[in-house]
Amino acid sequence: MTEVLRYEVGSGTVLVEVDEDSYGVDRPARNEQGILDAGRRLEEALAAVRPAASAAVDALAELAPEEVEITFGIKLAGDAGAIIARNCGDAHFVVRMSWSGGPAMAEGEEE
Repeated sequence: MTEVLRYEVGSGTVLVEVDEDSYGVDRPARNEQGILDAGRRLEEALAAVRPAASAAVDALAELAPEEVEITFGIKLAGDAGAIIARNCGDAHFVVRMSWSGGPAMAEGEEE
């Protein structure tokens, strides 16, 4: 069964569907429509995963890829805020990096 959580966002609200037994969704207040109040702003909840995303990008930047793409799922979890969810099986992060075939030439160099 699922529950609906309400988060404040910007100048309004957003409703998020979560599993009834989700971590962090055990004691939020329910309004007259039966919607659970998350008790925090969406921006505040998402701030909890920002350090993990930043650390992953910083660690991979040392490999100097031309492009890097990191994909991860974020679950909203009431009082717990946001947590990094499993996606793609048991993976928490899916990473794609790419490099061109040869070294970049400095401006003005000839082949």
